[in-house]
Amino acid sequence: MESRVFLLGLSVFFQFYISVSAEATCKLKAKFNLSGYKNVEKKKVIIGGMFPVHMSIAFNDGNTSRLPASSGCEGMNYRTFRWTQTMLFAINEINNMDDLLPNTNLGYVIYDSCFTISKAVEGTLTYLTGQDEAVPNYRCGTGAPLAALVGAGGSDLSIATARILGLYHFPQVSYSSTCSALNSKFQFPTFLRTIPNDKHQSTAMAQLVLHFGWTWVGTIAADDDYGKYGIKDFKEQVEEAGVCISFSETLPKVNSPEDIQRIVQTIVESTAMIVVIFSSDVDLSPLVLELIKNNVANRTWIASEAWITSALINQPGASSVLGGAIGFGVKRGDIPGLHQHLLDLDPYADPLTEEFWETLFNCTLDYGKALKKAKEQAMVFNGTMSKEEGLAIPVGLCTGSESVAQLNNTYSDISQLRITYSVYKAVYAVAHALHNLEHCEPGQGPFIGIGCADITNFEPWQLMYYLKNVRFKVPHTDEEVYFTDGDVEGFYDIINWVVEGNGEIAYVTVGHYNGSAALEDRMTIINDSIVWNNDALEPPRSVCSENCKPGTRKGIRQGEPVCCFDCIPCADGEISNMTNARKCVLCSGDHWSNDAHDACVPKIIEFLAFGEPLGITLIVISAFGAIVTFAVAVVFVLHVTTPLVKANDALLSFSLLFSLMVTFLCSIVFLGEPQQWSCMTSQVALAVGFALCLSSLLGKAALLMLRAQAMKACRARVKAAAKAAKAAAEAAANSGSPDVIATNSTSFSDAAAWLKPDSLTFAHQRAIVAVATLIQAIACTVWLIILPPYPVKNTSAQNIKIILECNEGSVVFICCIFAYDILLALLAFIFAFLARKLEDHFSEAKCVTFGMLVFFIVWISFVPAYLSTRGKFMVAVQIFAILASSFGLLTCIFLPKCYILLLKPEQNTEEMMRPHDKPRDGTLTGTSASLATAATEVNATIAPTTIDE
Repeated sequence: MESRVFLLGLSVFFQFYISVSAEATCKLKAKFNLSGYKNVEKKKVIIGGMFPVHMSIAFNDGNTSRLPASSGCEGMNYRTFRWTQTMLFAINEINNMDDLLPNTNLGYVIYDSCFTISKAVEGTLTYLTGQDEAVPNYRCGTGAPLAALVGAGGSDLSIATARILGLYHFPQVSYSSTCSALNSKFQFPTFLRTIPNDKHQSTAMAQLVLHFGWTWVGTIAADDDYGKYGIKDFKEQVEEAGVCISFSETLPKVNSPEDIQRIVQTIVESTAMIVVIFSSDVDLSPLVLELIKNNVANRTWIASEAWITSALINQPGASSVLGGAIGFGVKRGDIPGLHQHLLDLDPYADPLTEEFWETLFNCTLDYGKALKKAKEQAMVFNGTMSKEEGLAIPVGLCTGSESVAQLNNTYSDISQLRITYSVYKAVYAVAHALHNLEHCEPGQGPFIGIGCADITNFEPWQLMYYLKNVRFKVPHTDEEVYFTDGDVEGFYDIINWVVEGNGEIAYVTVGHYNGSAALEDRMTIINDSIVWNNDALEPPRSVCSENCKPGTRKGIRQGEPVCCFDCIPCADGEISNMTNARKCVLCSGDHWSNDAHDACVPKIIEFLAFGEPLGITLIVISAFGAIVTFAVAVVFVLHVTTPLVKANDALLSFSLLFSLMVTFLCSIVFLGEPQQWSCMTSQVALAVGFALCLSSLLGKAALLMLRAQAMKACRARVKAAAKAAKAAAEAAANSGSPDVIATNSTSFSDAAAWLKPDSLTFAHQRAIVAVATLIQAIACTVWLIILPPYPVKNTSAQNIKIILECNEGSVVFICCIFAYDILLALLAFIFAFLARKLEDHFSEAKCVTFGMLVFFIVWISFVPAYLSTRGKFMVAVQIFAILASSFGLLTCIFLPKCYILLLKPEQNTEEMMRPHDKPRDGTLTGTSASLATAATEVNATIAPTTIDE
């Protein structure tokens, strides 16, 4: 038993020893240099605050040979110092109220974050510890409970502090942290804010850009969460709507002249006239100075709420660069009594106010410092300091009675209380939550087990419940404030920087944005009230490429943003009837694009009409040809009994004239709008008409060729007989018989026998004509029955026209039919050519030969001309070929005959039909007319030969 007691005592001793040893080794690693305000004595609840009163931490030389010290801060920011005083004013106002926390006196602990994350973390840990030093995860203070933290200024600062406060479920109400990342309740469960989420602002900026049709913008963002998230949301929305980003730059957190100059150079070189800036005024200030230095005055700036009303940006010379800027400002509110509170500062109350006073009036409140500085100046100028000078008030010493109101600076300017008003609302939100916690009715509280919380000893998570569900009206403005997932409604004023006559900037409200409204009703903006840069009244244009007008389409430039494109005219037959069309639309078959390529218009209906000049001309020529042909027929009828007409077979001549009249008149059927009957009639009439014409000529030419061949044989035999007689005479002469007389009577009788009547009579000729024409007629009939021609709309031959024409039905049929006509023409030409040497006063063989030559020349010329034309001119070429060949045949065949019949009737005799002379070789010659009587009159063409000795 004793041993057990001993062991137990020994164990307790060792535990105590270890505990003492652990306590002996627990110590603070550093002391933080935190400036701010603190009033916790005899207070029931303490509210924390954090403000970036200074713009940065002081430079640390990095010396490691001495004890490290917490960095100090530099760069007093009058605007954020006003925010700090607003929190003090709001707490004092609440403590004096009878209807809000009447039994609770609020205290405060406010720290300066110096716009730096490390300082914000230091302040948060110190505030949670409850002492002037930070002990993580310990609450060392024994005073009043901590309510909530109002702060911590910038978004990146709040993100850092919210991660710490969230570990302890400690409420945080921000007045200026707008970053959209902070709306994640998973990462930041206790974060709330009285300023709208940047999701709303990014959407508002995007809608503003789209409202003015800007498609080519540059973006600049601060190198923190506020800038990165804000510009990211903006880019996503505008790029989805077709806007392109010309450049995207990031402002350095640490001042870097090289980076600032590079950004300015990028802005100058870019063609984007619109620049969107998501940044705080502190980070943007160096860029503005460089822009003023380089006089970059031809840009329009789109500002975020963090700098649109900042006096740090609105500095001398900024109007020339930023004039006409448009930005979004959070709700503005008037706070009665705040201005007087700002002016009634006691410069000796605390070190932070003392520093503010010294910075504001460029003096010092420390007599020793002022005296030391005066001695240094005296030594520089006089070498020593007189006794009288030592007793006088040193130069540079603050009296403490300087007038803040006379300076009229950013601190005392209450014309644009926006973030200041947000601070005011944040303090009142915490106060109303505490009021609801304090006045919880027993038995009706929200907390399981305990019901209500005790205002003198509550947990942070209990106050968090009331903060999330608070709803109150702000004093003096009656704005109702409530939180939805920690955020308030996204309402902004659209502010325009207007340069007044004295060069000062005026903030003019030109519209509003309400993120809670319907999409089409969110933005209200008065375009006419906006004054743009350089006092322009029209919105600037900012596009990489000008809009493509209707009639063109956008052509993408390889390797460039989609907003940079070329406007390519639509091809013929395609249109675009909207601006910036991505593609051209093909017109339907019966329509074509107009000259501007912005509308489809009906195609021109084209056919060779009767009433147009060309049609009238062809009709006149056709009618003239038919009339002439008819006149020739009349002449032949009147002279039908004459030798010339009879010698040429009048019936063949009339059939030839009839066929020519048909060809002349069928050309008229080709005119006018094609119909079913006209398509069938025109080609068939032409084919049959030419078949009749050419077969008639073929009959004539065949007879002429046979006569020519007979005459040639006759001449050969006569010549042989003559040679035989001559040989006999020479033989008789040589034999010495001078009384012998040689004659060629036998030869004459033989010649008469040789010139027999024509083996091819007129009946045979007519049969040739009938059979040849009938073959063509049968072929055409088969064609019309099987695959007849029909009218069609040809939309492919010419783009802008619909050509009404005849489809031949079958290419094979029409080729065969006209090939048959060509065959007849070729045979007629060959036969006539072989009979061309039959001579008299009228040589018909030569006429047929020339007529067929004209026929071939016309139709050979017709083929390339026909193939090279389109539309109605194809019909015109075809009609011209018909008329030309018909006139050629009419002229060559009938003009010589009409000449004799009408002008030389004395030659229309049987004698004149005979040969008019002998050839040089003494051969017999004849003509188509003389050969009919040559057999009975051979002695007239062959003279007897007598040989006398």
